[in-house]
Amino acid sequence: MPSSTSPDEEDGLETCVLKVFDLDLKESSFINPSNSLKAELDGSTKKKYSFAKKKAFALFVKTKQVPAPSYEFKGKRWRCCQQLFADQTSIHRHVATQHAEDVYQQTASILKQLTAALSASQSLTATDKRSSSKDCLAPSQEVSSWLPDVSHATLQELKSGQGDAEGEVLLYYCYCDLEDPHWVCAWQTALCRHLHLTGKIRIATEGINGTVGGSRVATRLYVEVMLSCPLFKEYLSKDDFKSSRGGSHCFPELRVGVFEEIVPMGISPSQVSYKNPGIHLSPAEFHKEIEKLLSQSNQEQGDTILLDCRNFYESKIGRFQGCVAPDIRKFSYFPSYVDKNLDIFRQKEGADVLHWGHSLRTGFCIPQSQAGVCKEVFQLKGGIHKYLEEFPDGFYKGKLFVFDERFALAYNSSVVSECSYCGAPWDQYKLCSTPQCRQLVLTCSACQGQGFTACCVMCQDKAGKPASGPAQDSFKEECECTARRPRIPQEQRA
Repeated sequence: MPSSTSPDEEDGLETCVLKVFDLDLKESSFINPSNSLKAELDGSTKKKYSFAKKKAFALFVKTKQVPAPSYEFKGKRWRCCQQLFADQTSIHRHVATQHAEDVYQQTASILKQLTAALSASQSLTATDKRSSSKDCLAPSQEVSSWLPDVSHATLQELKSGQGDAEGEVLLYYCYCDLEDPHWVCAWQTALCRHLHLTGKIRIATEGINGTVGGSRVATRLYVEVMLSCPLFKEYLSKDDFKSSRGGSHCFPELRVGVFEEIVPMGISPSQVSYKNPGIHLSPAEFHKEIEKLLSQSNQEQGDTILLDCRNFYESKIGRFQGCVAPDIRKFSYFPSYVDKNLDIFRQKEGADVLHWGHSLRTGFCIPQSQAGVCKEVFQLKGGIHKYLEEFPDGFYKGKLFVFDERFALAYNSSVVSECSYCGAPWDQYKLCSTPQCRQLVLTCSACQGQGFTACCVMCQDKAGKPASGPAQDSFKEECECTARRPRIPQEQRA
């Protein structure tokens, strides 16, 4: 894939390594845990430690680079922790002092790759044939060489999409083994900057999960790049990208990072793998199963459970009829919820579970392996988004929650939630008026007009008052409504 970016405009990773500011990192906080890391390495790999540390540092800095103003042709800028840095010295010092642990983790990842490379066989076995296609994306490969040619599009076409009619938001995830997630992180950052996309992308050794927004020209190019990339082309298809009206304005910035999980469930991929999912049902098949369940005269005594694996923010404004919706604030609480509510499954005497949520690994968390608990676990392929595209007036009622500044998408006219203050039908979320809180609240126009703009009495009293202590945008406070909510509640049928 040829790039329209010249070498002067985009330095490669290796060049970036050579330009790392020569800071004295020996005083950095990450050097202590690295001592134990070095102790675990063999002699030949220890010699690579200095290079790996510099490479990890340079790679982290590279992900923070942002386009310089148009009047500074050769200038560079870096954005990190809501600060803008105009020179290498300042961004390097910031990373060394504030992100030492991140650099250490990347160093460990690079060293593991070096160790694996030293012990790798020279010949490819039959099982290596699939991974051989990834050799062209080795860590030494320049990021700039995997950016698309945008010479056929004007800058205005790439940067348009500020209105819903002009732009688009893409949502996708792909479970696959990634040997070098930090290289993918640097590439994805450069790719999104190149296409003027904003959003959030999570990368891990188990795959990638992204939500990006921009012009339709930019999002289409992004899809083409992802489908042609050797890392993903055997796993991703065009149907895996869910699109909706939006644009770059739906996200305040671009955030790309490396994590242990691409969907935070709180269980290491080494314990629960994406390679052991539930059985996938198409939207049409899923629709038929719900229709069969709802047609029963006594659903309570049926042998099927409709389980919503999302958090209460999502299920409150939209859900399938007759479903069980966990009252959990975070998806990472879901495994604990299952453990605490096994009676729901046992009462069905080996039931089938129809579920939808955020992860292929979810199906394996539902205890189908426990005798007498679940007979089989089925997952909605493509999620609610694909179901609503096919059945906008089907069994899903209400809005679809999205994790960006739109908060929700409407596919039907049903309103299943109510104003937190007066109880009137309402399903439009707003952020709590107390900056330290950041909870979402359902408050109708009439109640907003009366000044009810917070999530609870505690926050309502704080509204308009300056925060004490740290800057108000750098911390969160637990308010009354979250403090009294059980972390893992006993479930009730919706």
